[in-house]
Amino acid sequence: MIVAEVVRSGFVESVHHGVVAVLGGESLGDVTTPFFPRSSNKPLQTVGLLNAGLVPRDEADLALMSGSHDAEPFHVERVRAILTAAGLGPEALLCPADLPFGAEARNAWLRAGGVAEPILMNCSGKHAGMLATCVVNGWPLESYLDVDHPLQKALADAVSDLSGEPIAAYGVDGCGAPIFAITPVGLARAFQRLVSAPAGSVERRVADAIRANPELVAGTDTDDTVLMRAISGLLVKKGADGVAAAALPGVGAVALKISDGAHRARGPVLLAALRRLGVEVGGLLPEHVLGGGRPVGEVRATF
Repeated sequence: MIVAEVVRSGFVESVHHGVVAVLGGESLGDVTTPFFPRSSNKPLQTVGLLNAGLVPRDEADLALMSGSHDAEPFHVERVRAILTAAGLGPEALLCPADLPFGAEARNAWLRAGGVAEPILMNCSGKHAGMLATCVVNGWPLESYLDVDHPLQKALADAVSDLSGEPIAAYGVDGCGAPIFAITPVGLARAFQRLVSAPAGSVERRVADAIRANPELVAGTDTDDTVLMRAISGLLVKKGADGVAAAALPGVGAVALKISDGAHRARGPVLLAALRRLGVEVGGLLPEHVLGGGRPVGEVRATF
C-alpha cells in the first residue's frame, strides 16, 4: 500500500509503500505479518532488563538504555557511568566501533581528532544496560550477545509478553544484538501496554523514564525528542529501515514500517497515523525536498 509520496516542484517523483497498524483507528496494509522492528524494540527490551533484575543508578538510565543516542557528550558520559557502576569499562561493550550518530556531535568529535569507538555507537546505552544486568546475575559477559544467552532469553520473553504473540524469527541487529520479529500490530500493542500500565510497574517505569528524558532516547533536536516534548504523554521510538512506534495513554497506539526502509517517509507517515487517533501534531517533523539547497517540495503521507 502506498503510504507516502515525494513531490518535487509539484510533480510526484516517487512513492513509498508500507503498513501502518493503528490501535484505536483504522490500520493500513497487512499489519499481521511479522517483521523486525529494529530499535523500536528497545523499550520492550528494557522492560526485560528490569524483569531480569537490573537496578538502574537512576530512572533516567532507562531512557538511555531504550534509546538510539546521537553520542552527544552527555550521552557518552552516562554510558560510561552505567558501565563504571557495574565495575566495567568501555572495553566490555561488544557493539561495533562507530562515530557519533548525530551530525554536530560527529563533526565535533572528528575536529578533536577522535576516531570510531564502541561507546559512541548509537546502541551503546542498550549494551551497557545488558552488561549491567549480566553483572547483577553473574551471567557471562563475553557471550551476552548470543541468542541462547540467559539475558537474551529474558529479553525475548519480555518482547513476546508485551506484544501478546510469540517471537516469529530471530535475527542480528546492526549493533550485533539479537533482534526479535513480531507483527506491526503486536508492536503497537506493546507500546500501548507500556503507557497504560499502572504507575510504578516495570512497564510504566520504562515509559515514564523515556518521556521524562526524551533527549537521552535520541538527541537534543532529533525527531523522537521533538515529538515527545511537543505532545504531552506521548511515547515514541523510531527504528532503522523506516520503522516507528508510538502510544498515547487513553488514546491509542501506532506502529509502522516503510517497505523500502526509507527513513524520510517515516516522519510524515507517523504524524498521519497520529492524526487518525485525533492527536494534534501541527507542523512537527516537516520533510522538505531540497533543490539547490532550498525547499522545492515535500514528502507527504497519502492517507
